[in-house]
Amino acid sequence: MLQKIEHVEDKVTHYTDLAMGYATEYGVKILGSLLIFFIGKWVIRKIVMLMRKGMERANVDSTLISFASNALYVGAIIVIIIAAISNLGVETTSFVAVFGAAGLAIGLALKDTLSNVGAAVLIIFFRPFKVGDFIETSGVMGTVKSINLFSTTLTTTDNRSIIIPNGTLIGGNIINYTGNHTRRIDMTFVIDYKDDLRVAKEVVMNVLQTHEKVLKEPAPVVAVGALERDGVQLIARPWVSVEHYWDVMFEITESVKLEFDKHKITVPFPQMDLHVKKGEI
Repeated sequence: MLQKIEHVEDKVTHYTDLAMGYATEYGVKILGSLLIFFIGKWVIRKIVMLMRKGMERANVDSTLISFASNALYVGAIIVIIIAAISNLGVETTSFVAVFGAAGLAIGLALKDTLSNVGAAVLIIFFRPFKVGDFIETSGVMGTVKSINLFSTTLTTTDNRSIIIPNGTLIGGNIINYTGNHTRRIDMTFVIDYKDDLRVAKEVVMNVLQTHEKVLKEPAPVVAVGALERDGVQLIARPWVSVEHYWDVMFEITESVKLEFDKHKITVPFPQMDLHVKKGEI
């Protein structure tokens, strides 16, 4: 009986020592892997934060800052996870191969989506427009509200949101109305043939030259554009700062009409004159 008790005690001691050995060996590895992950994650956040601050001080576009920060963070996290798994003794070569194969399969399945990501990279680095620009593309116009990896969101003048896939956007024509600091307003006014052409030109030019937001250089232009069926077409070409475009266009249109009324200059409208000739029946 005593021998059996001693035998049981030996087994208990053996398994206890074995458990302690495994706990010590793998516990240290697990603790090391956790430390690698959490410390690495903390370091990455600090690096990303420093990179963002440096890019902001360098006046880098906000979209590029966001894209670069997210790409760096995701890439570094993947490296840290692989390092933590490797510390546990897991063979990471096969893991990387499986990850690569899965990435290839996902890439083939989502090729259209990934083309939008590629287009986003082109937009961010070549910057045909940026957040806040007013653009026309794919048959729509609006202010660029946001640019992400898959799509660009425009806000129209009547406050609608239009989401355009980046692949579609980069594949067509893009008109950036706010890409330059100044912009020309193309305006057309029509006066009656009976009105004094020289007076009308002086009236329009005076409105342009006295408007405080019309630029002196390039100088505004007023010229005869065409002799139409219903009247004489006057072309006005003032230059303004981009942010004043719409306000100046509306204000000049109203001012020209008021000045035309003051100088008795008429704006003709389509009409037809009928001449009835009496004849013998």
